[in-house]
Amino acid sequence: MSTEAPNNSTSTTVHQMKDYNVVAQENSTSYGIINIDDKHKKALQFIEDVTINADEIQKQVLYEILSTNAQVEYLQRHGLDGHTDRESFKKVVPVVTYEDLKPDITRIANGDTSPILCAHPISQFFSSSGTSGGEFKLMPAVNSKEQSERRHLFFSLATPIISQYIPGQEKGKGMYFKFVKEETKTPGGLVQRTAVTGLLKSSQFKERPHDYFGNLTSPYETLLCVDSYQSMYSQLLCGLYQNNQVLRVGAVYAYGFILMISFLQQHWTLLCNDIRTGTLDAQITDPSVREAVLIKVLTKPNPELADFIEAECSKDSWRGIITRLWPNTKYIDAVISGSMSQYVPALDYFGNGLPILSIRYLASEGSFGLNLNPLCKPNEVSYTLIPIMAYFEFLPIDEKKNEEEQQQELVDLVDVKLGKEYELVVTTYAGFYRYRVGDVLRVAGFKNNAPQFKFIGRENVALSIDVEKTNEAELQNAVKNAVNNHLAPLGVSLEDYTSYADTSTIPGHYVLYWELHGPYNNHAAAASSSSIIPQSVFEECCLTIEESLNNTYRLYRFTVKSIGPLEIKIVETGSFEKLMDNAISRGASISQYKTPRCVKFAPIVELLNSRVLLNYFSPEMPKI
Repeated sequence: MSTEAPNNSTSTTVHQMKDYNVVAQENSTSYGIINIDDKHKKALQFIEDVTINADEIQKQVLYEILSTNAQVEYLQRHGLDGHTDRESFKKVVPVVTYEDLKPDITRIANGDTSPILCAHPISQFFSSSGTSGGEFKLMPAVNSKEQSERRHLFFSLATPIISQYIPGQEKGKGMYFKFVKEETKTPGGLVQRTAVTGLLKSSQFKERPHDYFGNLTSPYETLLCVDSYQSMYSQLLCGLYQNNQVLRVGAVYAYGFILMISFLQQHWTLLCNDIRTGTLDAQITDPSVREAVLIKVLTKPNPELADFIEAECSKDSWRGIITRLWPNTKYIDAVISGSMSQYVPALDYFGNGLPILSIRYLASEGSFGLNLNPLCKPNEVSYTLIPIMAYFEFLPIDEKKNEEEQQQELVDLVDVKLGKEYELVVTTYAGFYRYRVGDVLRVAGFKNNAPQFKFIGRENVALSIDVEKTNEAELQNAVKNAVNNHLAPLGVSLEDYTSYADTSTIPGHYVLYWELHGPYNNHAAAASSSSIIPQSVFEECCLTIEESLNNTYRLYRFTVKSIGPLEIKIVETGSFEKLMDNAISRGASISQYKTPRCVKFAPIVELLNSRVLLNYFSPEMPKI
């Protein structure tokens, strides 16, 4: 039996994680005394160390996970029999999806406390963000001391990275929009919540020192308000009242930040009234929110500030509204990779070209990667996977090979090839073993021995009617081509979209749901855009999308004729807000919500179809 731990050099590097955490905690108490540059140098050296020793650390991580969980039912079931080496692990433990683990997860959720997946007790479940066709998954979580340290370390590394490029950004406040979702319990009594809710309600966040990451314009009570309207209103009010102190703005995902702008457009008159009078609107009824805002932030009337905000929001154009209302802002912090990339033009418009930092690569299964070049262009964002966060493997994306052949060729972190695409497979401290995350990543470069990945899209978010397969990135590119070529010249933009593989027709066909808007500064005028634009324009959009899709799609559409004409359905203004409301009512968090680019869940399809104004089909076959 092989149970030998990796060599001492790796263990030393892993111990540095704990040493750095101690330094980070000590140094976060008072910026007036501690030399911030020294703290940042330690963090950057840590990144150097773990990326240089990436493979040895990965062996150590796997050893720690397997030795801790040697007796759990799942590993015993697959015959690992106490082995902790990489070779034995790969030989006997299968590559799995969520559906493979669902029976075990259901047992835990129903109250089985035996060590099924993890030696540490499962303390709670995190709900996934719902991007897998609009349905949610339960991710087990543990509250071990080591996990808390690892999570704290991951988030503390962002500040030193950013400070290399934007000095002084830790001296002011951050206006970050974060939201909790009301918790539920599984049949066995375990708490079920979103990952953001778990973070905000954790003692680690609540008792955090007054540091850069925690120095927010929003009082803690406004973050914990489960009413999304009251939470958004109060957070935005506090951000406006402290506008000159704000140096950083953001949300978890770009969509969440755009949502804030939309909210501001609708409610700025109420917000100005509160600032002018030093009161809080009657619609904010949560007593803890009212007390926190009025005592901690809105301490006195500020009519001059209210007049300033009113003047800016009353202007015809909202271009640069972020830099106009928050003049000291240095950057926007939000995830803009994958499906979020479509919101970059809007962020540029409202931010007047402010840098957009997409700094963290997060998944429901854990925190995995950091963007070490935060000022890169949005289309160049790549993430370096931090080797201590999980054991990483990579499933090559090769359409010429079947799935069984691909799974036999899984490669380790340091063995991926530049330019190649892979699906991420993780083994985590919380009891996932060789689990397919579903994210497709392309190797964009290397930081020492650790690869840097560009997020391409979700492997399991795809349209398929026959044997063809259209992934999220392909669909996004096709939609972009159609909008740029046919709608943009008319001054009309695509507010949001999703898609559906309709197999109720013969042959089946792709359906795209589009919500349209006019120029960003005139949303109301765009309500009738769909009736003003000639039918031929939308038909050309359909055809452009089809001709932008892959060869297999066009072959089966043109030659085999097993796929019908692509359809675009124009939906009412506000339909995607309704879609988000529906997701939130089923357990999603406004902080984590992302519009699913492909929907399969029947109630979502029914909701979208109930709001269709007009529909159009591709007028002819796409060229092969």
